[in-house]
Amino acid sequence: MKPTTIALLQKCKQEKKRFATITAYDHSFAKLFADEGINVLLVGDSLGMTVQGHDSTLPVTVEDIAYHTRAVRRGAPNSLLLADLPFMAYATPEQTFENAAIVMRAGANMVKLEGGAWLADTVKMLAERAVPV
Repeated sequence: MKPTTIALLQKCKQEKKRFATITAYDHSFAKLFADEGINVLLVGDSLGMTVQGHDSTLPVTVEDIAYHTRAVRRGAPNSLLLADLPFMAYATPEQTFENAAIVMRAGANMVKLEGGAWLADTVKMLAERAVPV
């Protein structure tokens, strides 16, 4: 399988072609999904509940996301990986950039933030620094 890129997803959108995205937390499932043609994978902070057994996503750390991102990347080397930045990982723009760098070094192609208009400046700063968001 050729690498899935942001440009390819933009082309799919322009051509109104659908593509599947699914959450993966480990090598085995990432490989299974990639082998089945699901080429966009999310390493989500929901791993706190589904893998770690917590009651919420609040205890999940950037290090947890990076660990699982590395495992998913090994299972799906050509997939496009999105990695959540967990709770309190993007309180300031600079903190966001530092944490985005950690998960991207772990193998993520993009980062996902959850929030509203208050994140606009942070998203702009990330984009200006070539961090897909």
